[in-house]
Amino acid sequence: MSISIKNITKIYGYQKALDNVSLEINDREVVGLLGPNGAGKSTLMKIITCFIPPTEGTIKVCGEDIFENSMAVRSNIGYLPEHNPLYLDMYVREFLFFVSGLYKIKNKKERIEQMIEITGLRKEVNKKIGALSKGYRQRVGLAQALIHDPKVLILDEPTTGLDPNQLVEIRSLIKEVGKAKTVLLSTHIMQEVEAVCKRTIIINNGQVVADDDTKHLAAGQSLETIFRKITCN
Repeated sequence: MSISIKNITKIYGYQKALDNVSLEINDREVVGLLGPNGAGKSTLMKIITCFIPPTEGTIKVCGEDIFENSMAVRSNIGYLPEHNPLYLDMYVREFLFFVSGLYKIKNKKERIEQMIEITGLRKEVNKKIGALSKGYRQRVGLAQALIHDPKVLILDEPTTGLDPNQLVEIRSLIKEVGKAKTVLLSTHIMQEVEAVCKRTIIINNGQVVADDDTKHLAAGQSLETIFRKITCN
């Protein structure tokens, strides 16, 4: 089991962002976390990645508890947050060299070249990150999330703001990565989960309201219809 989420609740002041959420995500599953803005998707991802603690409940990632061994949890996770934090004045290879140093990766040059190849950054590698398009910045973000070879990849709204060509390319890259790793990605776009994810978890108002094979959820009604029903409740 890659991710085990047990009775997670998160309260901000008087607002309950997550309400007793429990989930199990298996090894090498590509899972979509679908829901409207403010549903609790990003909050759940931040708890999984140890950025913030839950108010109640616990999570295990690859068998490691977020409270008992948070550093082991973080070492098993590659994380691309919604707002991709990059050093815009750094060159692509320079940035990846910096990130590989943070993870104390051996054979840095070899691993960086692997990431450049895997994420399709070769033709942009000599540019500063600030000069890259949004799609290539996302590729740099994916490269930094993958560089330490994590078992689990957490992607928060990974295709927001991309043009149609970039969208297809990033989705294809995520599907390829999902062949070897567990991937959890959040989105409020129905086509995203249909294109990328085998399993879809729908969250609304901090609660899981559906969890099934994406094709089963879509059978007889579109995910867009499901989404509209949720947002109207």
